[in-house]
Amino acid sequence: MLYKFKSKAAADLIMLQPNGQRMLSIMGKETAAPAGDKGIVLPQDMPAAISALEAAIVQEETQQKAAQEAALSRGETPPRLEGISLRQRAVPMIEMLRRCEKAGEPIVWGV
Repeated sequence: MLYKFKSKAAADLIMLQPNGQRMLSIMGKETAAPAGDKGIVLPQDMPAAISALEAAIVQEETQQKAAQEAALSRGETPPRLEGISLRQRAVPMIEMLRRCEKAGEPIVWGV
């Protein structure tokens, strides 16, 4: 399944199911079917969603840095960061949220 986030104020944003669900979960939206299959983020909810995504990014990066420092302090090779970071996944969503908040337009998915 794909998540296709749409708004009149921004281009469509398409994410694979695990990534879309992670974004929605961080923003405090329902992700379980059938309620999570469609939904809306209203302009008044966008500042909180942006803050939640930014806080999750900082938390992930802090944990990764701590793991690397711990490995170095034990004389081990730092763990390699695999895959795409939350920052890389969330930046397009954050930009969409900012643009839609400024325009006063909601973001919808599954409709």
